[in-house]
Amino acid sequence: MLSALLGTKLGMTQYIHEDGTVSAVTAIRVGPCTVTQVKSAATDGYDAVQIGYESVPERKLNGPRLGHLSKNNIGPLRHLREVRAQGDMPEVGTVVTADQVFEVGEQVDLTARSKGKGFAGGVKRWHFRGGPKTHGQGDRWRAPGSVGAGTTPGRVRKGLKMAGQMGNKRTTQKSGLVVAVDAERNLLFVRGSAPGAPDGIVLVRKKASR
Repeated sequence: MLSALLGTKLGMTQYIHEDGTVSAVTAIRVGPCTVTQVKSAATDGYDAVQIGYESVPERKLNGPRLGHLSKNNIGPLRHLREVRAQGDMPEVGTVVTADQVFEVGEQVDLTARSKGKGFAGGVKRWHFRGGPKTHGQGDRWRAPGSVGAGTTPGRVRKGLKMAGQMGNKRTTQKSGLVVAVDAERNLLFVRGSAPGAPDGIVLVRKKASR
């Protein structure tokens, strides 16, 4: 049984429930995904399944990727991800759709690459308050302030929040509620927002039970 599938974020919309209430949801085209490799505890030390998503022309892939897929008679796929699996393991070449993995009412985690914001200062990147607006402070409103003492430690500590590249990182939006599943169009409607820009690749994963 697979625990996650790959999909494409389409954007946000509204979903009208049967009782008339309206929810803000993110529409995600999930799958169909093809099982390209199966790993087992006996041979690899853990149970997992590699899935492929989005068919592309052969010229779009390199030789190793094509060889990996063609040995199992699977067409060229742009995206490959390894996901954990439990119970009955699917066979290589099995096509899995959204309605086979997800159901209405369960929670999912959405993992994607966030929107890139470029170089940003401390106020925008880390929500710093900024300097005082009075007593002659005319050019320090959005400055970071002190970044460390001179004698001890005598350097800037690693990981200090400063200006720099913002966004364009792998991030996860947790505990999204599946509002609806459209099996005909392989669509998943998840309440709330999802990371990344429209047409970005999203890994939709069942929330792990504690």
